[in-house]
Amino acid sequence: MPANLPPQYHEAEKIYRSAKTPEEKVEALEAMLAIMPKHKGTDHLRAELRRRIAKHQEESQRRPSGGKKGGSYNIRREGAGQIVLVGLPNSGKSRLVSALTEAAIEVADYPFTTKAPVPGMMEFENIKIQLVDMPPLTDREAKPWLSHLLRNADVLLVMIDLSEDPLVQMDAILAELEGMKVKLLGMELKDEFLIGVALKKALIVGNKNDLDNGGENYALLKSSYGDKMPVVSVSAQKGIGLEEMKRTVYNMLDIIRVYTKSPGAKADFSEPVILKTGSTVEDAAGSVHKDFLRRLKYAQVWGSGKFDGQRVSRGYVLEEGDVIEFHVGKIE
Repeated sequence: MPANLPPQYHEAEKIYRSAKTPEEKVEALEAMLAIMPKHKGTDHLRAELRRRIAKHQEESQRRPSGGKKGGSYNIRREGAGQIVLVGLPNSGKSRLVSALTEAAIEVADYPFTTKAPVPGMMEFENIKIQLVDMPPLTDREAKPWLSHLLRNADVLLVMIDLSEDPLVQMDAILAELEGMKVKLLGMELKDEFLIGVALKKALIVGNKNDLDNGGENYALLKSSYGDKMPVVSVSAQKGIGLEEMKRTVYNMLDIIRVYTKSPGAKADFSEPVILKTGSTVEDAAGSVHKDFLRRLKYAQVWGSGKFDGQRVSRGYVLEEGDVIEFHVGKIE
């Protein structure tokens, strides 16, 4: 089936070819991916673009963690995914990251406390997910480098203060993001897709639900945006709703956990292999080691197979919680 790519795709492809930095290349590739029609004829090309995006993101992440270079901060991705927090002053971003991680974060009741990105690791069951606290979107000093970190994130966590009008806050946040050419998935797109706009998954978190008007404002927020993207309610200060929020974050990362075992041994469920949803036995083997992948003869799977220990091929698609036993041979 032919790809039938529109003219806007080829325009974005020209921008990609002329891009100088990994960030510019990722930006163009994301535009190409968003413009591309979804059908069987584009499956291979779509997969190739995703591989290129991952490659250029890795190049960008190789810069020193937290170091400022060329006017831009770079936070090295760690754990099962990178979640970047966005919001207005005093929405509770820093308090949330402080409650969920061991990051050394200054928490105060005055605005613009956070001046630079601060990463921390949030535990969810047997994995860790990276949260990145950020200055408010309205911090003009941070504007030159904010967009870069937002574009590299797996998910944006949009913090809303439920003690104030949530819809006014959302309007302000969406306007700030649009100014940085970042659009949240679920929001209406213009008829003509703008080259360079990054489409990002987003979770809206209504914070301070323990306050008197928190429930009413959360209901308003949920009714206005709940059909467009996930919306949850928490109190970072009192620890309310945090487990539900963590599970929602995990589900949005579009990943699965699988486990490996040696023949005759039990699986170690404390250290899962993290893979993208739709990954195969071959992908799992490659994540262990490239030479291991080359030596792979076949695998057995417990969990999603028709029966426990089912022998499967390299192309077998794995599911959450599967246990894999690899059988390898010598490299000829």
